[in-house]
Amino acid sequence: MRLTWPEVSARRLARNHLAAPAADPARISADVLGIHAQVMSAAEMSICVRTKDKNRSDVRDALWRAKTLVKSRGPRGTVHLLAAEDLPMWTGALSALPHGRSPFPDGVRMTAEQTDQVVEAIADALAAEDGELTVDELNDAIVQRTGAWAGERVMEAFQDKWPRWRQVENVAANRGALCFGPDRGRRTTYTSPGRWLPGFAPAPAEQALAELVRRFLHAYGPATSAQFARWLGSPPGWTAELFDRLPGLETVDFEGSPAVINKGDRGGADAAAGLRLLPYFDAYGIGSHPRSLLFPGRAADRALNGGQAGNIPLLLIDGEVGGVWHQKRSGKKIAVTVEPLTDLTAKQRKALDAEVGRIGQILEGTPTLTIGEITVGAHA
Repeated sequence: MRLTWPEVSARRLARNHLAAPAADPARISADVLGIHAQVMSAAEMSICVRTKDKNRSDVRDALWRAKTLVKSRGPRGTVHLLAAEDLPMWTGALSALPHGRSPFPDGVRMTAEQTDQVVEAIADALAAEDGELTVDELNDAIVQRTGAWAGERVMEAFQDKWPRWRQVENVAANRGALCFGPDRGRRTTYTSPGRWLPGFAPAPAEQALAELVRRFLHAYGPATSAQFARWLGSPPGWTAELFDRLPGLETVDFEGSPAVINKGDRGGADAAAGLRLLPYFDAYGIGSHPRSLLFPGRAADRALNGGQAGNIPLLLIDGEVGGVWHQKRSGKKIAVTVEPLTDLTAKQRKALDAEVGRIGQILEGTPTLTIGEITVGAHA
């Protein structure tokens, strides 16, 4: 079977709800396999651009009131908005990933036994408390349950020192011991995933990994095991072995190179057309490969940061990156600057005006559009 870039691009856009809008923020997160949420305004936009009429308030309602979204750790250990119903899959898969040697030096590095003690203490503290705990409150609860060693401020972090236990915060999230609660003022809080999904427990590892691979290939396939490993943050060799042993996969010719799809997934879509503005860290740019086809020609130099996708917002034209953009907010005013890499047609310019208007609706502000060079650097 041979698949071409135009047909793959079209079906990816449809399955990522960039050509076929959805109504439910949780459904969107589930279908694109998580919304990067290190920058919450970008996460809100990533969800809302895939709907017809949702705004950032709707995303916040889904997260904090309806609890159909949950803020936790996702692919690559980064903060994501995940569909709450997918938590068993995510924790089952992420907790199964092999880990290399800890980067922390002797005297700071925690042992496997200490890690287990801290994760158990976190789970117990967050399940026992009626509410959410700040870092300092959680620190006290962990020390009370494990000993003073867990709270020793030995970790170098941002010109400060963090308590020892924080080196396994990601591990605790991956095992399902914690997720993020609503901010208390400017302070982050943690809480139990069971508050989002009563009766929550991580799914069995092999079942969770198989489901994650299947859904990734549905949204972003054809793909290689190396591309999946890059997206997930897993060791390439381990990931290749995972692909080899999973049933239900098949290899196809994708523009002259072998890649993997779910067996029998011949589903297509109409040719990709239209113009879209995608924010920082949007799932489509991060998950789609090969980069040479999504970021053709000058787009690779302008929209990739050292080969890394996500650090620069994308202007998508007919399924390919055709420029970059930036927005700066001041009160209710939102200044949007767009840098196309080619001249826009009258139809494309009209579509761009509509996209900028939609950004204003999403962010609940008044946008203005400037066509010109982007001078702001990539997001860290």
